[in-house]
Amino acid sequence: MFDQYVLPALLGIVEGVTEFLPISSTGHLIIVNEFTGFTGPFAKMFDVVIQLGAILAVVVLYRNRLFSFITSKDADERRRSFSIWLKTMVGVLPAFVVGFLFWKHIKAYLFNPFVVAAALIVGGVILIIIEKTERKVRMLDMDVMGYKTAFVIGLVQCLAMVPGTSRSAATIIGAMMLGASRTVAAEFSFFLAIPTMAAASGYSLFRYGSVMGETEMIRLSIGFFVSFAVAYGVIAAFIRFISKHDFAPFGYYRIALGVAVLAYFLAVR
Repeated sequence: MFDQYVLPALLGIVEGVTEFLPISSTGHLIIVNEFTGFTGPFAKMFDVVIQLGAILAVVVLYRNRLFSFITSKDADERRRSFSIWLKTMVGVLPAFVVGFLFWKHIKAYLFNPFVVAAALIVGGVILIIIEKTERKVRMLDMDVMGYKTAFVIGLVQCLAMVPGTSRSAATIIGAMMLGASRTVAAEFSFFLAIPTMAAASGYSLFRYGSVMGETEMIRLSIGFFVSFAVAYGVIAAFIRFISKHDFAPFGYYRIALGVAVLAYFLAVR
């Protein structure tokens, strides 16, 4: 259906657009793979590694906040930067433990369009409920987020191992329920993605890297750099959007997509 170099670019666009929006990048990639017949060991590795391209966009965009403990002469800026990394590492601990214990079983039994559809719908409903419920915002800056809060958000992030849930949606929902503003919730979800996806990509390359020849390396590079470029633009636009709007539109989109996917696969199967 697609040229062998066009499909990686398409998947890179899908990944770049969806990685940081609360709509599930993995779920979208599974759906596209299902329609295009892109399967096998290389496809599994490809879907994980191109996410690292999107994560690289976060590192570049937020480099001043993330690395001021190295580059800045201001003691307060260095402290804030170091604090972001500490809270991020505390937040990813639950995902590392749960992923190590259960990832093989999750991948074997839950990576299918029906699970994705159900998770999209459920996550969409939760997003809408949270936005319709009055809540007290007490974290307008990551500096006031405690380490216990970061850890609890990390626990909620583990739900994203179910494809279609969305790592971004899980962390945003967890952070908002604990009192974070939309912007703080979104930005912490960006930061949590850095070690999470770096570890997942490293493991995937280690496990499936032997299946790559020159053609596969070119295809992976295309997906990686397209994902980076698209995510770079999407992140900035997303932050501008949520500074003026809520997450409800993403909830409605998730429900509509989940219903459409469920209806399609029930019809063809």
